[in-house]
Amino acid sequence: MGLFQFSDVGIDLGTSTVLVYVKGKGIVLREPSVVAVERITGNIRAVGEEARRMLGRTPGSIIAIRPLKDGVISNYDITERLLNHFLKKVVGKRVFFKPRVVICVPSGVTEVEKRSVIDATEEAGARHTFLIEEPIAAAIGAGIDIAQPRGNMVLDIGGGTTDIAIISLGGAVLSDSIKVAGDKFDESIVRYMRKKHNLLIGERTAEEMKIAIGSAYPRKDQTFIDVKGRNLISGLPQAIVVGSNEMIEALEEPLQSILECVRAIFERTPPELASDIAENGICLTGGGALLYGMDKFISEHTKVPCYVAEDPVSCVAIGTGKVLENIDVYSSGAVYDYKRGEYFDG
Repeated sequence: MGLFQFSDVGIDLGTSTVLVYVKGKGIVLREPSVVAVERITGNIRAVGEEARRMLGRTPGSIIAIRPLKDGVISNYDITERLLNHFLKKVVGKRVFFKPRVVICVPSGVTEVEKRSVIDATEEAGARHTFLIEEPIAAAIGAGIDIAQPRGNMVLDIGGGTTDIAIISLGGAVLSDSIKVAGDKFDESIVRYMRKKHNLLIGERTAEEMKIAIGSAYPRKDQTFIDVKGRNLISGLPQAIVVGSNEMIEALEEPLQSILECVRAIFERTPPELASDIAENGICLTGGGALLYGMDKFISEHTKVPCYVAEDPVSCVAIGTGKVLENIDVYSSGAVYDYKRGEYFDG
């Protein structure tokens, strides 16, 4: 039956969203990575979507925390409790059954950060934890055959990090990770509204703007939405109309950072792999790939074709799931067994 049994789990532990894949069932859970905690007692009040609704709206006695920042664990204790909650939700409370877990990490994480992910997952109830780099999982989830001796480039724009990798023969030939992604898009929108319109908005509102009218490339027909916030001059609530073309200006800084990362990888790419990528195109995954015109923006500035994966938000979780289903196929160079200190060899 192979190494992994039924009910073993693949986790995309994202800065903004956690997706859980159970072998034989597919993606069974998709929840925001937010935990609401009582400030004095430390007791958990809510996890996931319920806690996300509390962001920016909690009384002084409760604090809503996002325990992952820029793709890595910033609050170990809360991350462990978050994982424990989700594992119990999908596996149940069977005392004698502990699942084996394949979990994703950004390509640039340190050994200490890897260790904290392993420890938090095993403290939360995993029997054995394997690591896989996010861009490799995203490539597998996007349907790319990574085992072939052909170069494929994956650009995974998540909540906390943008991971980029050139993959060939089952592993990453080159990879990089920058802490510029969906969260930085939201921060840029908040700054833009403050500077341009003297309007103070929260991150929730900025995220809603990004989803509704966010653009990396001019739209044929501009779209508009009403944005509510607090006027910084009068101090009173105010609503204004904002157009999608303004978002191009608002998001210019983070988009340029991502573009520079892509260019830097291309500068280090061996010529044979570069020609493969020019032919195959750059595959965009992650929630950031859904930003309007992101593929056109990257393509226009690199002169390399770009395409968005079929289900970009789920690609990493689907990739971990495919690894669970076919561990022997994907093990070499992709799945890392931290306890043995080596890539799992099937």
